[in-house]
Amino acid sequence: MVAHLLRLKLTLLRNGLRRSRWQLVGIAIAGLYALGVVATLILALVLLRNASQEIAYTAVVLGGAAAVAGWGVVPLVASATDMTLDPARFTTFAIPMPQLLAGLALGGLIGIPGLATLLVALSTVVTWSRGVLPALSALLGACLGVLTCVVLAKVTTTATASLAASRRFKDTSSIAFMVPLVLLGPIVAAVGRGISASAAFLPDFARTLSWTPLGAPWALAGDVAAGRAGAAVLKLLVSLASLAALAWCWKLLLERALVTPPYAGGAKRKGSRLGLLGVLPATPAGAVMARSLIYWLRDPRYSGSLVVIPLLPVVLAFQGTQTGNYGSLALLAPLSAFILAWSISADVSYDNTAFALHLATGVSGVADRLGRALACMVFALPVVLVFAVGYAAFSHEWAALPGRLGLSLGILFTGLGLSSVVSARYTVTVPLPGDSPFKKPPGNVGQTLAVQFLGMAVLGVLVLPEAALLLAEALTGNALFGWLNLAAGSVLGLALFLAGVRLGGRWLDARGPDLLAQVSINR
Repeated sequence: MVAHLLRLKLTLLRNGLRRSRWQLVGIAIAGLYALGVVATLILALVLLRNASQEIAYTAVVLGGAAAVAGWGVVPLVASATDMTLDPARFTTFAIPMPQLLAGLALGGLIGIPGLATLLVALSTVVTWSRGVLPALSALLGACLGVLTCVVLAKVTTTATASLAASRRFKDTSSIAFMVPLVLLGPIVAAVGRGISASAAFLPDFARTLSWTPLGAPWALAGDVAAGRAGAAVLKLLVSLASLAALAWCWKLLLERALVTPPYAGGAKRKGSRLGLLGVLPATPAGAVMARSLIYWLRDPRYSGSLVVIPLLPVVLAFQGTQTGNYGSLALLAPLSAFILAWSISADVSYDNTAFALHLATGVSGVADRLGRALACMVFALPVVLVFAVGYAAFSHEWAALPGRLGLSLGILFTGLGLSSVVSARYTVTVPLPGDSPFKKPPGNVGQTLAVQFLGMAVLGVLVLPEAALLLAEALTGNALFGWLNLAAGSVLGLALFLAGVRLGGRWLDARGPDLLAQVSINR
C-alpha cells in the first residue's frame, strides 16, 4: 500500500507534466532555480568540512533547526499549494493507518521542497566526514531530521485542516504570507546584521538548541566528532522520542480527520443591501465596475496587489539606507502604476467559469473592459498621485514632479488599455477562485510567461515618448520637457487607454465563447 501511494503521487506529477510541453518548461525553470539554491547550500556544507568543529557544529545545528521550524510554520499559510495526496480524499478507503501514515510521510518527500531538504540534509555527511562514526552519525541525524520536518508539517496541516477549510482563514493567511515575502530582503539583511553583531552568542545558542527537538538530530555528528558520546546518545533519544510523539499526534489527528472531514460550506447570511452595486451607475459598465471592486476587496488574488503596494516604500527606503542614496524612491509612482495596471491583464482567467455571467447577460465587450479598468483606476490613480507628490516633498525636487508624474500616468493609463487587450485575447493559468494565490495549477506555464513578458515589452514600447521626454529633461535641465511629459502622459495615455478598451471590447465580443472554453479547462 505504501508503494501504491508513492506511485500515485508520482503518477499525478507525471500526468501534470504531460499536459503540455510549456508546463514542463515552466517546471524546469522552477527546478533550475531551486537547484541553484540547493547547490549553494551543499557547497557551503562541503566547505564546512575544513572549518573548525565549533563553526561546523554551530552552522549545521542552527541551519537544521531553522529547516525544521520552517516545515512547521510554512504549511499554515501554504498548505493549499499541493493537495495531490490530501488525506480527506482517502476518507472512503479502508487503508490501514500504519500504511497510510508511511505512504503520506514518504509522499511528502516527492516534490521540490522535500527533495531539496533531503539533498541538503545528506550533505551534512560530507561536513562530518572526519571519521567513520561522525559520518554515520551525520547520516542517521539527517534521516531523523528530514523525517521530523515532514511529520511536523503533516501534524500542522492536519491539525489546522478544519481551520484551513475556512475561506476567511485562507484569504487572511495568504495575504499575511505576502508581507514577509515582499520584505524578504530587509528581513534577511536585518537577520544578517544581528548575527554579525552577536556572533559570540551563536555557539551557545546552538548548544542550547541541540537539546531540543529542533536541533537534536543535527547535533549527533558534532557530538560524536568531539568525543561527547553520552551527549550524542541522549540527543538521539530526544530525536527518536520527538519523532515518535509527532507521529502519534499525527495518527490521532488523522483518525479524527478521516472520520469527521472538515466542512468547507459557508454560513447562511441574510439578504442585505446591494452595496457597491447600488452605489455605482446602473449601467453595464457600472455593474462590471462594482463587481470588479468587490473582487479587489474580497479576493486575495487581487487584494494581494493592494498589500504589496504599501510595502514598496519600505523596500526602496531600506535600499536607500544601505547605499545612502534614496533616489530609488523616485521609482515608487511608476512602479506602482505598472503593478496595478498590469494586474488586470488576467482578469478573464481569474473569473474562471464565472465569466459565463458576462456572456449570458449580453454585456458588450467595451462595457466589460471599461468597467474592469475603471475599478482598478479607483485604487491606482490615487496611489500614483500620492507617491509622486510624496517623493517630490521628500526630496524637495518639485521642479521634476511634472515629468515624473507624466511618466507614471502614462504607464498607468497605457497599461490599463494594454491589459484590457491582453485579457481579452489570451488566458493564462492562475489559481482558481477560493485557492491560495500561491497555488500552482497545471497549465501552459511557459505560454503564460511568454504572454506576460511580451505584454510588458509592448508596454515599454508604448511609453517610450514619456520616457524620452523625461530623459530630455534630465539631460537638459529644461523644465518645459517635464510639463510636456505631463501633457503627453495624460493625453497620449488616455488615448491609448480608450483605444485598448475599444480593441479589447471587439476581441471580447468575437472571442467570448472561446475564452469561456479556455478558462473552463482550469477547474
